[in-house]
Amino acid sequence: MILSAMFVALISVGAFIKIPIPVVPFTLQFLFTMLAGLLLGGKRGGFAVCIYIALGLAGVPVFAQGGGVGYIFQPSFGYIIGFAVGAFVTGTIANRSNRPGCKLLLGADFAGLGIVYLFGMVYYYLISNFYLNSPIGIWPLFLYCFLLAVPGDIFLCIVGAILGKRLIPLVKEGRL
Repeated sequence: MILSAMFVALISVGAFIKIPIPVVPFTLQFLFTMLAGLLLGGKRGGFAVCIYIALGLAGVPVFAQGGGVGYIFQPSFGYIIGFAVGAFVTGTIANRSNRPGCKLLLGADFAGLGIVYLFGMVYYYLISNFYLNSPIGIWPLFLYCFLLAVPGDIFLCIVGAILGKRLIPLVKEGRL
């Protein structure tokens, strides 16, 4: 339970460590949601991210641009939903082995990354085109919501795999 609470706090802090790029800011949220899945497992990691989302929707300003129920109508909210599903998938894949290797961890991280971007881009497209009445085409969506942000997240996948390789045994042994 303590580790889950720690990841809720880390994800919240990660939202404010950001590099501004057009449309969707680059934050460290993905790194911490991915590590939640790797270190806590799929269910507990996904649950920790869901607690983070619930806090944000309750009005605690833990999202990159604030908080509250109205955040659901932000085009970037799909990435936040993707964080929960991505943490679950990352943790489920990585914890198939008691001592996962870097290849398995990197594969799990990339699977989670794909899910985050899938949820984020689909949600962004739907909210922009059908709710905000601010249409965005497929190419601008791909450019701004994927190409500009994914290099940093690929780097975070590598960092996450390296950290996971070192930290997972500590968590499983109860030393962390």
